[in-house]
Amino acid sequence: MKASWEKIEKNVGVLEVEVGAERVADALDKAFKKVSAKVNVPGFRKGKVPRSIFEAKFGVESLYQDALDIILPEVYVEAIEEVKIEPVDRPEVDVEQFGKGQVLKFKAKVTVKPEVALGDYKGIEVEAVSAAVTEEELNEELVRLQQRHAELVVLEEGQAANGDVVVLDFEGFVDGEAFEGGKAEKYSLELGSNSFIPGFEEQLVGLGKGEEKDVNVNFPENYHSEDLKGKAAVFKVLIHDIKRKNLPELDDEFAKDVSEYDTLVEYKEELQKRLQERKEKDAEAALETAVVEKAAANADVEIPASMVEAELDVMVKEFERRLRSQGMTLEIYFQFSGQNESVLKDQMREDAEKRVRNNLVLEAIAAAEKIEVSDEEVDAELGKYADSYQKTTAELRELFASNGSLEGLSNDLVMRKTVDFLLENSKHVSAAV
Repeated sequence: MKASWEKIEKNVGVLEVEVGAERVADALDKAFKKVSAKVNVPGFRKGKVPRSIFEAKFGVESLYQDALDIILPEVYVEAIEEVKIEPVDRPEVDVEQFGKGQVLKFKAKVTVKPEVALGDYKGIEVEAVSAAVTEEELNEELVRLQQRHAELVVLEEGQAANGDVVVLDFEGFVDGEAFEGGKAEKYSLELGSNSFIPGFEEQLVGLGKGEEKDVNVNFPENYHSEDLKGKAAVFKVLIHDIKRKNLPELDDEFAKDVSEYDTLVEYKEELQKRLQERKEKDAEAALETAVVEKAAANADVEIPASMVEAELDVMVKEFERRLRSQGMTLEIYFQFSGQNESVLKDQMREDAEKRVRNNLVLEAIAAAEKIEVSDEEVDAELGKYADSYQKTTAELRELFASNGSLEGLSNDLVMRKTVDFLLENSKHVSAAV
C-alpha cells in the first residue's frame, strides 16, 4: 500500500492511497462469500454456487460495492497511521480505480485536528476566589432546605399565588381546533416555575378552586412543532385543587427532622462546614477554568466546524442523561420549553466551541511540556473503581483496554496533570475590592 498526504487548506487535505491488486482480489473473495450465501441460483444450495457461475450470471461488478465496503475502512485506517494525521470528521472518498485484477486507487478529502500555535501559558495571572461562607449564604441554604422539606397543603379557600401547585385540566385550541399534545387532566403545575409556554402560568394566579378560565398565549417562534410555532392559542383551564407550601419552622425540631443533630445551632455548624467544603471545591474549579481559558485565549487555533458539531452531540447526550436522572425525557423537555434540538444546540454552541478550544490547547501544552502518565498512575486511577466494579486493578486494566476506554482514561489523566501544571505556574491575585 502507498499513501501520501497533502494539505489544501488550513485543516483540510487530500489523502491519496494505492492498494495492490492482490489485496483487491482478497476483498473480492470475501465479498463473494458474503453475497453467495444470500443469493438463490437454481441447482445450488446457498453459499455453494461456484465463483465462475456466479460471475457469469451476475457479473463480477455485482461484488464491487461489498468488496469496497470491506477494503476501504481497513486501508483508510492504515493510511492515516502511515502519514500520521488525526482526522476529526468522516472523509469524502473518491474511488478513482477499482476492479478485478486492478490496483485500487482512491482519494479522500480529510479534515484533521488543527495545529495550535501556543501563546503565553506560564505565569498567567488568575483571580483567587474567596471560599469563606457568609452568614447570608448560610441563611440562604437554610431557606432552600426549608423549601425542600415544606409540606403541600390543599387550600379549601383562597386564590392561587406564585409558588403554589395547582392541579388542573387543560385543553389547547388554535383557530378553534384542538391540537395534538395540548390536553391533560389533573396535571400538577407549580406557578412561577416557567415550565409552560410564556404567559400561561401568570394567568392562573388569582384563580380559585373550581374556577375555569380561557388562557390566551402565543407559541414562541422557535417552538419545536412547525404547526404551532408563532401561533396564537387558547387553553381552556379548570382548577381542581390549589396546594400551598407549609414551611417548617427553623428550630431544633427542624434540625432533628432533617439531620442527626438535636439542635439548630449544631446543625448550622455542620451546614457551614459542608458549605465551606463546597465553596473550596468551587473556588478550585474556578481557578482551573480561569487559567485554562486564559491560556486558550492566548493561543491561535482555527477550529473545524465538525469538531464543534461532535462536541454539541456529546453535550446534548449529557443534558439528556441529566434530565433522565430527574425523571424527565428530552422530548418532554422540548414540549414544555417550546424548544427543539436545533435551538438547544444553538444555546450550547458557545460552550461547545470553548470546550473544543480548551482541550486542543491543553493537548498542545501537554505535548510541549512532555506531560505524560505512567502505568502506575493509570493503575492508581483504576484502583479507585475497583470496589464499585468488584474487580482487581489488573482485571480493570484488561476490561478498559478491551472496550477502548483505557486510552481515554490516560488522556483524561494527562489533561488533569496539564491543568495542575498551569496552576502551579500561574500567579494568584486577590480580587479587587
